[in-house]
Amino acid sequence: MSATIAARRRFVLPPWSLLGGAAILLVLLACAVVPEYIAPYSPTNFDFRSLLQPPTLAHPFGTDNFGRDILSRTIWASSVDLQIAIFATLFPAIFGTLVGSVLGYVGGWPDAIFRRIVDVLITIPFLVLVIVIVAVLGPGLGNMYIAVSAVNWIIYARLMRGEVLAQASRDYAAAGRVMGYGPIRIIFRHLLPNAVAPVLVYWMTDMALEILLGSSLGYLGLGAQPPTAEWGVLIADGKNFMTTAWWMSIFPGIAIVLAGTGFSLLGDGLASMLRRGR
Repeated sequence: MSATIAARRRFVLPPWSLLGGAAILLVLLACAVVPEYIAPYSPTNFDFRSLLQPPTLAHPFGTDNFGRDILSRTIWASSVDLQIAIFATLFPAIFGTLVGSVLGYVGGWPDAIFRRIVDVLITIPFLVLVIVIVAVLGPGLGNMYIAVSAVNWIIYARLMRGEVLAQASRDYAAAGRVMGYGPIRIIFRHLLPNAVAPVLVYWMTDMALEILLGSSLGYLGLGAQPPTAEWGVLIADGKNFMTTAWWMSIFPGIAIVLAGTGFSLLGDGLASMLRRGR
């Protein structure tokens, strides 16, 4: 009876990190989906009577050099940055997982070629590769997604390949081969579901990293382009006013930290739940 109660408690009470991360991301998701109902002002309207106002009750995050409300622009920017988190990781996660699953099971010369590619790419910093590709293709969110996807899928494939290698040596995989199951059924029906948990956890963390990357590229002028409200662009807009209007950069920076914390906590909580289930 005590074991049953303990099991129910483990199921009913998820880790606090999962709850905290989910709460933060739900707030950001609401800001991203319905910013027009949350933001007190338009993010693009100029108000030349309120230039560079410090935080007040009317403008809790202050205003910028065009009189635009920083709180409203920060709220509207959440839709762009959450879009970056999803679109910059979705293709690498799916494609890399599929490639890693096949390579981990099949092995042979495709796996040898993949390992050589990994050996070459890990010698070059990830951010440098992305900046070079975006600089060649041109600034903008679409080209940023292409650049990140062209590099980032390898990380997912490498992680999935290692997990499938470990799962392929277990008894249930050998039993499937003895029963005459084909490679496709063994990989996608048996190995992949048992090996995908670490990839899901990494995906949560990677979303936080891509928000930081998107903000960095926006700061450098290679990501979202003005007048689009994006946290990195907002920070870049305020860099020349740090001594006179610090709020222009500080509050969007806090939003980046909150988003990264939310995804990190969610990934940590998901990892804790998966460990409990084993």
